[in-house]
Order: sequence, then structure tokens, then C-alpha cells
Amino acid sequence: MREEFVDPQYRAEDHIEQADETGLRPKSLDEFVGQRELKEHLGIVLEAARRRGQAADHILLAGPPGLGKTTMASIVASEMNAHIHITSGPALERAGDLAAILTKLEPNDVLFIDEIHRLSRTVEEILYPAMEDFQIDIVVGKGPAASSIRLTLPRFTLIGATTRTGMITGPLRDRFGLVARLDYYDAAELDAIVQRTSRILDVPLSDDASLHIARRSRGTPRIANRLLRRVRDFAEVRGDGTINSTTALEALRVFGVDELGLDKVDRAILRSLCEQFDGGPVGLTTLAIAVGEQPETVEDVYEPFLIQQGLIARTPRGRVAMDAARSHLANP
Repeated sequence: MREEFVDPQYRAEDHIEQADETGLRPKSLDEFVGQRELKEHLGIVLEAARRRGQAADHILLAGPPGLGKTTMASIVASEMNAHIHITSGPALERAGDLAAILTKLEPNDVLFIDEIHRLSRTVEEILYPAMEDFQIDIVVGKGPAASSIRLTLPRFTLIGATTRTGMITGPLRDRFGLVARLDYYDAAELDAIVQRTSRILDVPLSDDASLHIARRSRGTPRIANRLLRRVRDFAEVRGDGTINSTTALEALRVFGVDELGLDKVDRAILRSLCEQFDGGPVGLTTLAIAVGEQPETVEDVYEPFLIQQGLIARTPRGRVAMDAARSHLANP
């Protein structure tokens, strides 16, 4: 089912880059680079389901944005030879929105709910019997004349994706048969991803240039592919289209990506912490206002990588800058 039919908030312009990446997504577990432990667990779960001739157990995928949660959901559907239906937590505003999708599912279909932590409590209550008993109760009518009709659903696989596991309620989390977290990728894995993408896009790319891009991709495949496209644009406009080490480094400099993969906003966060607030501690909302971003964006998009790199830390009193942050700013 196409996303614009499932998600009433769908806007085509918001998904142009995703559509551009469709051809870059691996189609099977064997093609998927990285996440070795997750692939092993999924391989066992999916093979067991295939042998039984049943839908796979429900799966919850957690991790920062851009690590491959949506891609992994598509791979599960492909491996099970099933259709995938895609929606998101914010799009399911009413219980009827979810019921409409559930009643259209075919046996063994995959339902992927992105940002599942943003489901309303009312919608979540509908999911419980659907996940456990493959049944939903629909209330017909209002007031004293209202009646409940129980509908039986075909067995399906629900895959939820979240960037904030802590916001998922215990009852919902416990109903997933497999809960897995996607980790940041290392440079070698990202190098393999960049090389694969360059072959698909038919971009002349040297090994050194590929490694430069991989090392500045913040451990995230989505960013690696995005940087490769920007470097490709630079090479075509300022050069002959071939990407060597010199071209890659110059392109990354022009686009403001430093040797750690930090961009303008990352450096603004570090500079604000170190210079405006003397290293902290400072509250999330205050820090977000200082850099002109939403608190959720700072917390979900920027902070995880900065913390992983040892540049900042979260404390009960707020965010604090580490010595590595000051060293990095002193040697841009």
C-alpha cells in the first residue's frame, strides 16, 4: 500500500530524498551491510516463520535516525514474500485510522509503523488485541444503542520503529517478540556502503575518497549516501566528475563537514556550551533556543552522536561540554 494512501499527513515534497534513496536500499539480509547481530537474530526468526508457514513475530526496531530501520522492515517483508504497509505514529490520530489499515491486511502482510512511540493511548489500546489475538473490537453507534463488533484479522507482522525506546509503554513493548537496537556503523561498514552506492549511481570514486566520506558520516548510512551525492555534485560542477581524495576533501570543506563529521549545527551546539555557558551545565530547552533548534531535534538528532564521540555529556543538572569539545573547537 502506497504511503500517501495510508498516511493523511503525507506530502510528496517531504519524501523526495527518500524516493531518491529507494534504489539504494538493500533488498535482502545478505545485501545489508553492518548490524551483524541483528541480522543473525532476524535470520533465525524469519527462517523459523517460513518453515512453519506463518507470519513472523512482531518486531520493534530502535535506534537513532538513518541507521536502516525502514530498510530493515522492507527486507523483512521481502524475505517473507509479503506486502508491506507503511504508516507512522502521528498519522494514526484516531482508533478508526488504525482499524481501517488493519482490516485491509492480507495473511502474512507486514505493517510498519514509524515513530511508534508517538501513538496516542487510544490507538495503542486497539493494537493490543490485534497483536496478541489478531482481533479488534469496533464500536458501532453511540450512547445506549452502541454495540461492539469483534473482527478477526489475518495473522500479520507488526514492525515498529522508534528513536525513543523509553517513551514506549511497557504493555506495548512486551507484546513484541523481538526487540532490537540498531547501533552506529563503523568506518569500514560505511566505506562498503559508500562504495556500493557509488556503483549504483555510477559515480567514479577512489578508495581514499570513499574512506574520507565514510569517516565523516557520523556512523550513519543515510548521511553517508547524502554526503556522496553532495560530493558528486561538487565533482561534476567544479571538476570532471571523478571523485578522488583531493576532490572529496575540498567538497566536504565547502559543505561545512569537518573531520569528525560535525556540521554547522553540531559546532553551534559545542560553541554555545563552551563559550556562552562556560561548559555548562545547561538545560536542553535553553541550549536549543541558543542554537535555534527545537529541543526534540537537538535531543534526537544531534546529541546522540556528540555524546558517543565524548564531546558532551548529559547530567542531572543539564548538558556539559567535555574537554574533547574544547579541543575540537580550538583545532577546527
